[in-house]
Amino acid sequence: MVEAAVKSYRVAYERDELGWWVATVRGVRGCHTQGRTVDEARRRIREALELFVDNARTVPIVDDVKLPSAATRAIQAYARLRKKADDEDRRAARAARRAVRVLRTGKLKMSARDAARLLGLSHQRVHQLTHEETTR
Repeated sequence: MVEAAVKSYRVAYERDELGWWVATVRGVRGCHTQGRTVDEARRRIREALELFVDNARTVPIVDDVKLPSAATRAIQAYARLRKKADDEDRRAARAARRAVRVLRTGKLKMSARDAARLLGLSHQRVHQLTHEETTR
C-alpha cells in the first residue's frame, strides 16, 4: 500500500444504466465501487480505498453526487429558501425578545401569561425570552 500525502479524497457518484450508484475516487486510478444507494456506495468506496492507501479509514471523503440539472436546480432552490427562512426565523426571534422586553418592563410590567397571550407564545417561552434578555 502507498500512503498518499492527500488531506481528503473527492468521490464522484453517478447512476449507471441499471440504476446503481457508481462511486469513483478521483485521483486514485482503479478505485471505484457501486451500491444500490448512495449511502451503500459511500460505505463501499472507503473499503475500496483501503486497497490503495493506508489512511483510508480516517481520511476525509468529499462527496460529489452527480444529478440531473433539474434535481440540482431543485436542491439549490430549496437551499436558498431554507437560508431565507432561517434568516427570517432569526429576525422573528429578535422581534420576540424585543416585544417581551417592552411588555414585561417599563410602565407595563405585564405578567408572562398576559404577554404570552398577546404574542401567541407559551408563558414558558416568554419566561425563556425574559431570561435571555437579562443575561445579555
